[in-house]
Amino acid sequence: MARVEGEFDVTMSPERMSVGASGFGLGRMVLDKRYHGALEATGNGEMLTFMGAAQGSAGYVAMERVEGTLDGLSGGFTLQHNGIMDRGLPSLAVLVVPDSGSGDLTGLSGKLDIRNEDGKHYYTFDYVIAAIP
Repeated sequence: MARVEGEFDVTMSPERMSVGASGFGLGRMVLDKRYHGALEATGNGEMLTFMGAAQGSAGYVAMERVEGTLDGLSGGFTLQHNGIMDRGLPSLAVLVVPDSGSGDLTGLSGKLDIRNEDGKHYYTFDYVIAAIP
């Protein structure tokens, strides 16, 4: 399994919820990301959020399409985010959606870890590209 690390920039813009989902605490954001380093790419997606009643409790899910280069290979893939904050204790899984790779990244699978330090965002991406039969 290969590993790459780098920084990314993210802009999140609030969007209106659908009529059926509005009114009970859900939020919706549009994601616009720029990855730097061995993953030189743009990421675009949508996120749904919910803030719990207790301080520090929340959850989010998101789908993000990433397009660019990974270790010099061109193509795209989709990430699925699942994050929980349980009274301040975080848990986050960001996985490549199976069979979402395109171009040179066809057959990609992996896990992206995100961390925030001093207001900057960093990623560690462990991945493999399997031969497609």
